[in-house]
Amino acid sequence: MNRKLRMGMVGGGQDAFIGAIHRLAANMDGLIELSCGALSINPVTAVASGKALFLPESRTYTSYEEMFKAEAALPVNERMDFVTIVTPNFAHFAPAMMALDYGFNVVIEKPITFSLEEAKLLEQKIKETGLILCLTHTYSGYPMVKQAKAMVREGKLGKIRKVWVEYPQGWLSKLSEREGNAQAAWRTDP
Repeated sequence: MNRKLRMGMVGGGQDAFIGAIHRLAANMDGLIELSCGALSINPVTAVASGKALFLPESRTYTSYEEMFKAEAALPVNERMDFVTIVTPNFAHFAPAMMALDYGFNVVIEKPITFSLEEAKLLEQKIKETGLILCLTHTYSGYPMVKQAKAMVREGKLGKIRKVWVEYPQGWLSKLSEREGNAQAAWRTDP
């Protein structure tokens, strides 16, 4: 291939927590470019996010349904090559299935779906279409994680007998979900 891969993004706009991390990770080797997005369920935020990311207006969508239909209608040499889904956990399945229905490869941040039944439906769709569905664990791309892996591989820490890892979310120590914080609300809902 003599060009960068064209990535579409569902979620990840200005009101998102993890979208910027995915864009940074996708850009690490310089072989992927964000070409379109349905960056928020809020249309105003979606459009503002597209502008902030320098996406053309014609490739900034206000829903993933609109994006998949419009992108599929573009010539093959212009449309996105794959879509990355960086929505809250409960909202992975529907856009992933629709993307596969429209012929797009899919990248999803963990968890793949909210239920085993949904995951099996995606597996069936992948077998039917021959498309790729990639499950990412974004933290594995963090420089500190890569450094730790190298240090273990090189024996710099001696014989490893136990690993204890935490990812404290200090901002969740307040009851922000009670103040209308959508990011906190879905993370604290059992």
